[in-house]
Amino acid sequence: MEMFLMVGALSLLGVAVCAALFAAATRPEHPATAPAADQPVREMPRFFAGEPHMQPGRVPIEALLLQIERHVQLEQAAAESFHFAPTVEALHSRTMSPLVH
Repeated sequence: MEMFLMVGALSLLGVAVCAALFAAATRPEHPATAPAADQPVREMPRFFAGEPHMQPGRVPIEALLLQIERHVQLEQAAAESFHFAPTVEALHSRTMSPLVH
């Protein structure tokens, strides 16, 4: 009987600890405090940079995204070709993508 009471008490203690941890984990977060209305919002400092504009030699983000998308498509095509005909040469061959992985 003592063993049954001991197991019951420890089980009840374990359930209480789990309930407390669950309540702490699901408690809603307090929203971050907003900056005061009388203080102006500061911009991020720029290191030796003025107005953001296209500098010579910079590539637009759209071009980079298209290049990454093309790379992913070529990698998927290479994986599919290896899946249909698995060979050691196909596993270690390079894709046509200019990006190196």
